[in-house]
Amino acid sequence: MATGSGRRRIYLMRHGHVDYFDPKLTDPRAAHLTDTGREQANAAREALSNIGFDAALSSGLTRTRETAEIVLSGREDNADLQREPRLVELQSQWLEAKTREELAARLAYSFEAADRPGATFLPEGEEFAAAEGRIVNALREFATFGDWKTALVVAHEGVNRIALGWACGGGLRTISSFEQDLCCINVLDLDITPAQTGAGLDIERVLIKAINVTPYDFVKHGLSRTSLEHLFDVDFGGAPPRIDS
Repeated sequence: MATGSGRRRIYLMRHGHVDYFDPKLTDPRAAHLTDTGREQANAAREALSNIGFDAALSSGLTRTRETAEIVLSGREDNADLQREPRLVELQSQWLEAKTREELAARLAYSFEAADRPGATFLPEGEEFAAAEGRIVNALREFATFGDWKTALVVAHEGVNRIALGWACGGGLRTISSFEQDLCCINVLDLDITPAQTGAGLDIERVLIKAINVTPYDFVKHGLSRTSLEHLFDVDFGGAPPRIDS
C-alpha cells in the first residue's frame, strides 16, 4: 500500500455563532465568536474529545480560527492548525442593509439557483461555479497530501454546502438542501488509493457518514429555524422573504 493511502476521515465543521451587527464591528470578515458561539464550540469539543486529529485546517477568518482553536484545546497531542484561504466563505460585493431582516432576506434564498449558468452569490458576487472550483480543489489537494488519517476542517455555510454537493456527486444542483447549522459537524470518509499514473494519491470515493450534527442540540429541538434565520434572529416561516426596494 502506498504511503498515505487507505481511508481518511474529515470532520467538517461550520464556525460558531457571531454577531454581524455588533456596533464595534467595522468589517464582517473580522467577526469574532459570541459567548453563544464559544459555548457551541465547547460542546463540539466535548463531542470530539476522544478523537485524535492528525491535521487541522480553518479558512483563516477569525470565526473559523477561534472555533477550531476551541475544538482542539485541551488535547495532549494537538495537530497544528493550518490556514487554507481557498475555504473562505463565498465572496460578495459590499452589501448594505438597514436591519437584520433585510440582510437575512437578501441571503435566505441565495443558494437556490446555484447551478444556473453564471449564477452568483448575491448580486455581482462570486460565481458559484468559481467558488466550487476553488473549494473542491482545496479539499482534493488536502485529502491526497501527506500521511494523515483524521482531520478537522472548520469553514463556512456556503463552503460546506459546496463540499457536501461534491461529496454526494450532485454538485451545485444539490447545495440548497444541505442545511448547515452554526457549529455543526459533518463527517466525510475518503478512500485514498495510489494514483493510476505517476506518483501521488487519488480519491477513489467519498462517503458521507454524518451531516449537520449539532452537539449543543443533537435532536434539533431548539433549531426549527433555518441556520440563517437563527443567525439573524428572524423567522420567515418557509416563505420567500419580501425585500422592499
